[in-house]
Amino acid sequence: MTEELLEIPGYRVHGRLGKGGMAEVYLATQLSLHRKVAVKVLLSADDQGFSQRFIKEGHLVASLHHPSIITIHDIDQLDDGRHYLAMEFVPGGDLAQFKGRCFEPARALRIVRQIASALAVVHDSGLVHRDIKPANILFRDDGTAVLTDFGVAKEVSLDQDLTQFGIAVGSPAYSSPEQAQCQALDARSDIYSLGVILLEMLTGANPFRGANYTQTVMNHLQLEPPLLPSALQDYQWLLARMLAKDPDERFGDCRVLLASLDELCDDDPDSTRSAPALRLDSGKAGAPAGPRRRLLVWALLGTLLLAGAGGAGYYGYRQLQLADYLAQAEQRLAEGKLLEPHRDNADYFFRQALALDADNGQAQDGLQRVLQARIEGYLALAEERIAENRLLLPEDDSATFYFRRVLAWEPDNLLALAGLNRVVRRFIELSEGGYARREPALALEHIKQGLEVEPDNETLLKLYDNHERRVRLAQAARAPAAARQPAKAGARQQDGQNPIKRLWKNIFNR
Repeated sequence: MTEELLEIPGYRVHGRLGKGGMAEVYLATQLSLHRKVAVKVLLSADDQGFSQRFIKEGHLVASLHHPSIITIHDIDQLDDGRHYLAMEFVPGGDLAQFKGRCFEPARALRIVRQIASALAVVHDSGLVHRDIKPANILFRDDGTAVLTDFGVAKEVSLDQDLTQFGIAVGSPAYSSPEQAQCQALDARSDIYSLGVILLEMLTGANPFRGANYTQTVMNHLQLEPPLLPSALQDYQWLLARMLAKDPDERFGDCRVLLASLDELCDDDPDSTRSAPALRLDSGKAGAPAGPRRRLLVWALLGTLLLAGAGGAGYYGYRQLQLADYLAQAEQRLAEGKLLEPHRDNADYFFRQALALDADNGQAQDGLQRVLQARIEGYLALAEERIAENRLLLPEDDSATFYFRRVLAWEPDNLLALAGLNRVVRRFIELSEGGYARREPALALEHIKQGLEVEPDNETLLKLYDNHERRVRLAQAARAPAAARQPAKAGARQQDGQNPIKRLWKNIFNR
């Protein structure tokens, strides 16, 4: 159906704004209210499953109320069976139009704050957006950033329906490491994507975008965020938390992120705080201090005392909240609740405390104790996997996996280093056993597995280089015996078939 022929009851269509793989968007006027709207119309009514997801998207977004979340006005169906959504028209374009430009830090942080505030509502509703990217951030005329396109949003508890089949969702250039690996997602994945956007706004570039899909994914998995220029160093820690490869090292949720943004703004010496100005009337020269002047002085004193009391009250509230976070963190640590359950564990509460007081020694020490407990737990799991002979596989539940995770946190951990060495020695023993049992293919497989653990191991490299020679020697050693056995068998068979020859042999051999 062409753009000119499109008719939507109750709307006057002005033109098409854009077209995607499954839907197109039109600018229209809702006749009943005389307001401009954007109408998203499915291209086809044939796919009932997609139509149902499309309707669900409309209901989902309509249930979310926030100034930075797109507003849904109507959900209905055309005469030809196609569904459509009528939503607010946001005329300021999207963030993608500024690709390559550097934003002033204040503006970039304002956009991040608005989207993070919207995501807090999304996440509190048990949802994860899964496609945070510049094209899905629109701007109203007043500059307010608006989050849109919830087509791949999903309930956290139901996120496995795609990831269990290895289907990645979202835009690769802004996908979190766990998203790129088709793992289950939560709020921290959206925070990572928002971190990529913040980095792009501050520097004008997205360093994770590669020449192809594979390179982009590998960059998200391996490439650390670049160091910011000296003028932007104050924001390095914020990006480091948002873009941590391990979700456990990121902000626990958007409310913690927002608190950190508040702290960042509070630390800005150029930030302005306004209060009513007090004008003291000095009166005429030599005039005595009358009641009016004394009244103004008392007013000033009262204002200062009130401001001091308000500040003290806020400070006291923060201290009480900080103490509560630390107490809960210590309790969860004692209970062994290091990372679970979500938002009710030691790591979460220690990080909440640091969001209030970035230099809090108890919280910093607490996170170190959480890390040490995790290290001890992973070392214990690694020992169990060695006992079960699960040396390298499965990839996320093997001795090698747990030892490597420990070394990622603590590169000089002697127990983990020794553990990997034991895994390598075990593969060497298994390969020699394969040769002894005349199973060279299995021996080679063990050698290769050992090299995956320690690519520079001299013993394994020597075994790998000598493999073909050992196979040839083994074959040569077996060849003469194999050749003799058929000859003897043939002679015995021939003798059995010629009784006269056997008789002459008996006569002359006496």
